[in-house]
Formats: sequence, C-alpha cells, structure tokens
Amino acid sequence: MPEGDTAYQAATAIGRAFTGNTLTSSQFRVPRYATVDLAGRTVLASRSIGKHVVVDVGDDWAIHSHMKMEGVWRVHPIGTRWTKPAFTARLVLRTATHEAVGFDLGVCEMLRHPDEALAYLGPDLLGPTWDAQTAVANLGRDPARPIGLALLDQHLMAGVGNVYRCEVCFLRGVHPHTPAGDVDLPAMVDLCRRLLLANRARVRTTTGQTRARRYWVYGRGGRPCMRCGTAIERGFMGTPDTTEERVLYHCPRCQPAPAGLSLPSSP
Repeated sequence: MPEGDTAYQAATAIGRAFTGNTLTSSQFRVPRYATVDLAGRTVLASRSIGKHVVVDVGDDWAIHSHMKMEGVWRVHPIGTRWTKPAFTARLVLRTATHEAVGFDLGVCEMLRHPDEALAYLGPDLLGPTWDAQTAVANLGRDPARPIGLALLDQHLMAGVGNVYRCEVCFLRGVHPHTPAGDVDLPAMVDLCRRLLLANRARVRTTTGQTRARRYWVYGRGGRPCMRCGTAIERGFMGTPDTTEERVLYHCPRCQPAPAGLSLPSSP
C-alpha cells in the first residue's frame, strides 16, 4: 500500500533518471489533461511531499500525482517491457533514454505553484523541513480523537497510511481507539519518523525481515501475534462522515482497549 516511503522511492527514481533532462514526450491518459504536451520542457526536480509525488517542469508548473490505494510508478530505460497492463497507465513521461509510467494513479494532474496547493498538509515525515514539535502539537489538538484516526489525518502529519498506523500502534502498545490525549505523542511521532526513514530505500518492513513476516499485525487477522500468540483481530475504523473507514489490525493483548470500549472484530 503506497505511503510516505513509497512516494519517496517513486520521486527518487524519477529524479535520478529525469532531473536536468528534457522531456521528449508526455501522455496524460486522463480526459482533463489529454491535450497537455510537455515535450521540450526540462524536469527541474522530482520530490515527495507526504504521500504525494511532485515533478517540477518549470514556470511554476508541476506534475502532481497521488497513488491512493493501488497506484505505482515504474521508471526504466526506453524499450523496457511494462510490468502492468497498458490500460492502467495514467501518465507516461519520456526522455531520450528513460520512461516513467504511472499506473493506477488516484490523482494525476498539472498543478500551478504546487507547494502552495499542498500547503494544507502537516509536517512531512520525510521532508527536508520536518518539524516534530508541530506534528506532536497537531496530533494533540483534539485530545478526544482516537489516535488511529489522527495518524491518518494528513493535515496533521503527512506520510502515515494504514500499514504504518497499524504497525506503529502495535509497537507502542497502544490500541488504535485510544484518545490522542492519552498517548505519548512525542514517542509515537518519533517512531513514525524512524520507521519511514528506515524504509525509504528498501522493501518496507517493521519487523526487520524483508521477505516473510514483514509486519507485526498488518494483514495478519486471525493469525497469532508474534509476541504473545494471541490471535490478531481485524476490524474497521472510521466514522460515517469521513473517508477514513479502513481495515484495522491489532493484538488485543499487546494493545489493550481503553476502559469501557467494546468493539466487534472479525479474524
């Protein structure tokens, strides 16, 4: 699942092959930008901001993409066979030597002044101006809000998605429904930062293993906790007026529920 580390890896791969080079062609396979032609423009930079990928192409314009749940960027030499079906490609960029293809992108658009357009995002966990104090203050702004919802709110801190939400809560021994005001937020934020930094240039893992058992709880509903042996519970978390209703994994023993909380779960 694409999160801040995924966006960082995509932006880095595009940057290595494209920065300073001239685009020979561009194909936006989305109706609104179908006539946009960036041929002749030089790629000035490629960077991630939270879970967003921004490719600067001059005159304050940038290509902006968000991979959402299924998206992926592939960068390879010209002539390399695509690894995903062509009909899923949303954007194709080419230079004389390389090609970058964005498949299944949830957002694919041109933005003017991208930093202003994305200014609503909270501190970027992998950004050059990372501000831990602001992230902690943002997460604690509503102390009654469950930490599992606060961590996904990109307005508060940018880069954490559902995998990291589940894993960080487990590693800190915190039930996702625990109010943010009852959580050691500096420690939680610090762990988020350290995990994303560690994974930004490798296959994502929170256990240290890069093949089997990469995650402590995520995707392991009904299987035994690798710490205590209790069955991992699978549920959902969100409210009817948000888009944050996402699958949730936690260990009921390692992450005891707040007093008075009773939630249905299914393995």
